[in-house]
Amino acid sequence: MALDVILAAAGTLGVVVAALSGRLRRMPLSAPMLALFVGVLLGPELTGVLDVPVLPDGHAGYEQVARFLLAISVMAVALRFPVRQIRRETGSVLLLLLVGMLGMTLVTGAAAALILGLPLAVAALLGAALSPTDPVLASSAVSGDPAEGAIPLRSRLLLSLESGANDGLALPVVVIAVALAGSDSLAGAGLTALWQVLAAIVIGAGLGAVGGWALRAGQAHGATEAAPALLFTLLLAFGVLGVAGLAKTDGVLAVFVAGLVFNAMVDAHERGGSTKADDAINRFLSIPLFLLLGAALPWSDWRDLGWRGVALVTAVLLLRRIPLLMLLRRPLRLGRPDAIYLGWFGPVGVSAFFYLMLEAGRLDVDRPLVAAGALVVAASVVAHGLTAAAGLRLYRHATGGRTGGPDAG
Repeated sequence: MALDVILAAAGTLGVVVAALSGRLRRMPLSAPMLALFVGVLLGPELTGVLDVPVLPDGHAGYEQVARFLLAISVMAVALRFPVRQIRRETGSVLLLLLVGMLGMTLVTGAAAALILGLPLAVAALLGAALSPTDPVLASSAVSGDPAEGAIPLRSRLLLSLESGANDGLALPVVVIAVALAGSDSLAGAGLTALWQVLAAIVIGAGLGAVGGWALRAGQAHGATEAAPALLFTLLLAFGVLGVAGLAKTDGVLAVFVAGLVFNAMVDAHERGGSTKADDAINRFLSIPLFLLLGAALPWSDWRDLGWRGVALVTAVLLLRRIPLLMLLRRPLRLGRPDAIYLGWFGPVGVSAFFYLMLEAGRLDVDRPLVAAGALVVAASVVAHGLTAAAGLRLYRHATGGRTGGPDAG
């Protein structure tokens, strides 16, 4: 019954989003935000049409749904730009990953400890889960004709690559945070984290190379036109995710690495223009997850949080990222408008939801912790959906209406 309701609601909403796609980009709305609202409407708090477990109950199923969507999303990010452009920005992306993730984890954890009164180890769990920049929500800020016409290519590339890479690199941070909050040894957690990263890179690089070779072989025999090439990248993402899961390593990072290697081996013509289609599929496939999230929101736990929940959301949205990007503005060679834009539009979304569910499964975390994280995720979906169009207009005004230019092939 619940599955039928989800399919009917997601399909209907997908048709509406497709019909209004151009208008939505000019309005204070987004597909994830609409899906979240529909989920709330159908959920047990209002109509009760969609009966799903309230968070953190049902965390195993939610974790798997988020995992599949993240795999699709990071594959789309890895294929979005030509690899020669990616190579030029390797240093800046590494700076964002190393300094940015640590900074966002510390700021969010400190806010959780001060506002919610959580022990430092438990606050670190929340900080680690909310640290990655979400590629699903960030895509709306850097893709589509309005964004591509206004935001410089380099700024879009930095946000895209950061959101793709730190989704996978957040797992080692979460593993260490779980060790701090639980009974695992820190040394053991460090070794596990190292294995997660190294094994994911090896698996992703190997399978990405095999995938690139297979596509080129198929292209030579006329077997992979545009639509099959798109399906091929989706199957590659799922295959890498499965192999990484069997190896007990970081599947999301492995998929991102596989996408980068695959990107390096095939050119835009061989991909058959599938990059735009990948982004479109990524956008529409996010609808069922946000619909589920809307129905599963823990309203009673939020009421228990009271003013502290509002204070935490405000602190995380304003302090987690914008000050950090302003501090890194010069080494990243960003203008002030670009730093502010990339600082605000580095949302918390599917990746944070995934890691919250992962923590709920690996450690018996308190309900308030998951409730606080879910509140930040829901608030980020709404806040960034409402401000997307206005933010783009403000950016154009601040930069004198300069144009970003299309992605070079």
